[in-house]
Amino acid sequence: MMKQFFAALQFMTRLPVPARWTADLSLNSYARGVIWLPVVGLVVGAICALVFAVTQPLFGTPLAALLTVVANAMVTGAFHLDGLADTCDGIFSARQRDRMLDIMRDSRIGTNGALAMIFAIGLRLMAIVALNGIPGGAIPYIIAAPCLSRALIGLLMYRQRYARENGLGNVYIGQISGHHFAVMLLLGFLLTLLFTRMHGAIAGLIVLAIAYGYRARINAVLGGQTGDTLGCGVEIFEWLFLLAALLLATLLRTTLLHFTPGLLL
Repeated sequence: MMKQFFAALQFMTRLPVPARWTADLSLNSYARGVIWLPVVGLVVGAICALVFAVTQPLFGTPLAALLTVVANAMVTGAFHLDGLADTCDGIFSARQRDRMLDIMRDSRIGTNGALAMIFAIGLRLMAIVALNGIPGGAIPYIIAAPCLSRALIGLLMYRQRYARENGLGNVYIGQISGHHFAVMLLLGFLLTLLFTRMHGAIAGLIVLAIAYGYRARINAVLGGQTGDTLGCGVEIFEWLFLLAALLLATLLRTTLLHFTPGLLL
């Protein structure tokens, strides 16, 4: 089991994992190891939260948030940002399906991909800054967001068609069982609940609903999922979770101010 965890950690991050820890693993083992993806997210989130906790008292919230976003990109090797850029370059190219897939495989980044990365980084950055102003601060959400996002990409794997003939995404897409999908989803929500309580869990449910829409849209346009659409999903689900949590916090504060105007003064 631990070999599967280290394999998932090696696949989804740039953290050093000794080769002997993942030796002799088959491709089927990688598919079974999806249950560890929320824990991989926990590792990523914990590192990012540590960066924020250390730098926020020194440099203030905006710069600490920027360094946290940089840390996320460094730990993951910008793996998911690359998937976001490639997916947006492809699906917004207004070409036929086969040409979209060719564009997504191209190593060059187009206008749509560049804009998508700028918007994603900006949204994550500003969401962290805003969340640090709510009770409990941003750190619980910085930890929980990668856990939840990596759990939700199970939606893009379970009983899904791989849109290409070959590629890295074929290791997971259409290869995981219902049991593995249920475990990774449950674990992701349990970790989210642990760090962000019911507020974060409700935000997670909102993102879950949106994730079904994302899956349907990708399937309609590309005829299936790819490794790029998985990475794109991780990015989208993370900042959507942060925004949903911020929205809920704002609505709660507005409601409390309306019904008990003196309580929060």
